Amino acid sequence: MSTKLVTGNHAAGHSMALAGEANRTARGSVCGIYPITPQTEIVEYVARFPFSRGRVIPVVSENSAMGVCIGASLNGARSFTASSSNGLAYMAENVMVASFYRLPIVMAVVNRTLGPPWNIWADQGDSLMFRDFAWVQLYCDSIQDVADTALLAFRVAEDPRVLLPVMVCMDGFILSHTSMEIELAEQDQVDRYLPQCDVPHHLDNAHPFTTAGMTMPDETLAHRVDLAEAMAQVPGVFEEHRARFHDVFGREVSGAVTAYFAEDADHLFITSSTISTTVRDVIDERRARGERVGMIRIKMFHPFPAADIRQLCAGASRVGVLDRNYAAGSGGIFWKEVSMALQPRGDLLVQGYLTGVGGVDVLPATVHEVMNDLATRETAGDAVWTGVKR
Repeated sequence: MSTKLVTGNHAAGHSMALAGEANRTARGSVCGIYPITPQTEIVEYVARFPFSRGRVIPVVSENSAMGVCIGASLNGARSFTASSSNGLAYMAENVMVASFYRLPIVMAVVNRTLGPPWNIWADQGDSLMFRDFAWVQLYCDSIQDVADTALLAFRVAEDPRVLLPVMVCMDGFILSHTSMEIELAEQDQVDRYLPQCDVPHHLDNAHPFTTAGMTMPDETLAHRVDLAEAMAQVPGVFEEHRARFHDVFGREVSGAVTAYFAEDADHLFITSSTISTTVRDVIDERRARGERVGMIRIKMFHPFPAADIRQLCAGASRVGVLDRNYAAGSGGIFWKEVSMALQPRGDLLVQGYLTGVGGVDVLPATVHEVMNDLATRETAGDAVWTGVKR
C-alpha cells in the first residue's frame, strides 16, 4: 500500500489499470479510449501503463470506444473505458448494447454538464440520462472513494450473479482535478482481490455462434426479466464484495447508502457525490446548536436503494433532497426516486432542491438556505432552484 497525493482522474486510471493487469493470466484486458474534458487524464494514465497482456485502443469517437469494450468483453477480456458529458451522449447506443449483452464493462464517468450551451463543470445529467439502462451506477464523494470504488466495480460487474456493466461517477473538477493524499492499491493486492474475469457467454472460435440476433416478443420479455433479476442481486453482491475489500486492503469502502446522524433526525437531507461533504459540515454546525438534522448519502443510485431509504427515513417528519441534475419538466432525478420510495409515508413532507446544477458552487450558505426552507414548509411543492443569478 502506498500513500500518494493524486487527483481523482489519477486515482481512477490507477485502479482501472491495475484491474486490467490483474487479468493477465486469463484473457487479458482492453481499454477503448477517446479524450474529452474533464476525463482525458484517466485514459492518458491507462495508455501509459505497461500492461503484460492488455491493449489500449485509441479510436475516433466515444461510441467507438464503447464498441471496442463490447467486442473485447464478448471475447472474454476485462474491459473498461472512461467518458463524460456529450461524449456519453454520443456513446448512448453502445451504452445500451453493453447492458443488454450482459457485459461486465466498467466505465469511469466524470460528471460534466451536457451542452449546449457548452459548460465543463460538474452536473450529473450525463450519467443519469442512462438511469433506465441496465447499468449499475455508483457516485463517489472523495478521491479515496473513487480509487476504491473503481476496484469494487469490477468485482460486482463480473460476479456471475450480476454480469452487468458499472459506472463509477465523480464530480468533474471537484474530484477529477483536485488532489488529495490517499492510499493507492498495489498490484499484488488487486491480484488477490480480483479473480480472473469470466464472461460465460464469450465467443468461442471452436464453437461459433451468433449473439443478439432477432428475437420474438416472448424471448425479449424473458431477457428483460433476466436483467431485472440480475439487478435485484446487485445490493447483496455489492455488500459481499465490499466486505472482501476490507479483508484485502484493510480499509472500508463506503456503502450503497451512508447515514449521518439519521437515527434521531427530524429533518433529513438526502445527497450524493461531493455535495455530501458540504452538507455534513453544515449538519455538524447545526447539531452543535441542538437541531435534529441528519443526512443520507446515496452512493448506489441504480439499482435504487428504496428499502434502505424507507428504513432510514422512518423517524423523520421532513426530507429534503439535493440534486445536482435536472430532468426537464419534473425536477431533480434523485428527488423523484426518493419520493417514489417514500410514497407509503403519506404524512412525510419530501421536498426537492436543485443545487449545483450546471456546476454552480454548493456553498455552506446554499445548504443553510435549503435547510431553512425545509424547516418552514407546510407542504411540498415544485423543486426549488438555488444559486440562480439573472
